[in-house]
Amino acid sequence: MTPPKNEALDWLRLIRSQNVGPVTFYRLLERFGTARAALDALPDMARRGGAKSFTAYPKAAAVREMEDLAARGGRFVTQLDDHYPPLLKHVEDAPPVLAVLGHPHLLKKRTVAIVGARNASLNGRNFARRIAADLGRAGLMIASGLARGLDAAAHEGALDSGTVAVLGGGVDVVYPKDNADLYAAIRERGVIVSEVELGTQPQARHFPRRNRIISGMARATVVVEASLKSGSLITARMALEQGREVFAVPGSPADPRAAGCNKLIKEGANLTQNADDVLDVLKPILNSPIKEPKPLEYGQQSLPLPDPGERDRALAEIKEMLSPAPVSVDELIRNCQFSPSTVSLALLELELAGRLERHPGNRVSLLED
Repeated sequence: MTPPKNEALDWLRLIRSQNVGPVTFYRLLERFGTARAALDALPDMARRGGAKSFTAYPKAAAVREMEDLAARGGRFVTQLDDHYPPLLKHVEDAPPVLAVLGHPHLLKKRTVAIVGARNASLNGRNFARRIAADLGRAGLMIASGLARGLDAAAHEGALDSGTVAVLGGGVDVVYPKDNADLYAAIRERGVIVSEVELGTQPQARHFPRRNRIISGMARATVVVEASLKSGSLITARMALEQGREVFAVPGSPADPRAAGCNKLIKEGANLTQNADDVLDVLKPILNSPIKEPKPLEYGQQSLPLPDPGERDRALAEIKEMLSPAPVSVDELIRNCQFSPSTVSLALLELELAGRLERHPGNRVSLLED
């Protein structure tokens, strides 16, 4: 179900608001039912959490971003949209909104990610190009990150069959500039997506979050070349955490670019020499239906708020129980006298004030003043 246009605008405003990440977005939607109701509640919640001031993302800025993307021939796809990548919905911190250029219907195709080194060898690039083409002929779309080296080669191999480039900057920002022609080709024949604001220049902190989208929309991730400190290993780890298959191409022990792949194989990744190695493992998975995640309770009424006294006590007690060391939310609930709903509200208030950080595994920690 796609929300009405004005609600899609509110979704964009909410996810662009200060201190609102994907997990917080979904918690707010669960509590308030609609993004508009959540936006109305943000300033008071942030103030209660300790913020001196808070302003939700301006409506005019969101309208401008939507119009700018439309002028480029793109659109925003929310998690309620039919074109949202089906597997990505299963990821806890999946982006609520994606900016899309190109052909959004491709996002529904069964997908395999191919990633690897930026300083890739000629043999590595040729292998990535070949396996991407072979997997594409088998009916799979190829996802990668449009980086130099292996990513670019994988996209090139999949242009005829379908490829998605997930960017670390704005969907309208070509990075690196060397890939300008490839960016244009993917925009014309494939699809380009990003969760960050239009015009955003890529920064190092964006790429791990970009990587969880690449692995999250794919049935499997293939790592072709990667050093021990490569970001591709982060993508592989995220794929494992998301319950997906990981494949790695072996390489010479003398080549540092093979060390990461060889390590993955030692740890249980599928050794990969060609597309058939991937397809043999994936066939049973590809032929099984996707179990749909629990649907968002879009448009439901707000949960009732605790009385002011209980709300104040919960906020004080939860804040005292937290520290810079992450703790699970379930443990907080077990060790306090408040309901899960009240604990969740207190955590939201602290997070909107910039006092709380969320970690994988439903854990949270207190940020120092």
